[in-house]
Amino acid sequence: MVRTAEKVEDLVDPTFLVDRPWVTIVWDDPVNLMTYVTYVLMTLFDYSKERANELMLKVHNEGKAVVSSGRREEMERDVQRLHEFGLWATLQRDDQ
Repeated sequence: MVRTAEKVEDLVDPTFLVDRPWVTIVWDDPVNLMTYVTYVLMTLFDYSKERANELMLKVHNEGKAVVSSGRREEMERDVQRLHEFGLWATLQRDDQ
């Protein structure tokens, strides 16, 4: 049996233990019409027309908007689906 002076708990980085949510971000682009972005958000995320329009305006006015949050794998899927509709989207850890 090997003995060590360190405990395993001391070696584990605590940032890996906290499962912070991930977010999907839609970015403004010069190609897609605002009505199309609203349509895509309604179709993919089942948002009401009002909510989808609110997010679209945030993308248009602020350059980006968070459209979904959750586990990394789910956000990767959301980004892929948005790309299939021709929107510019990325994912990142939620800093909030």
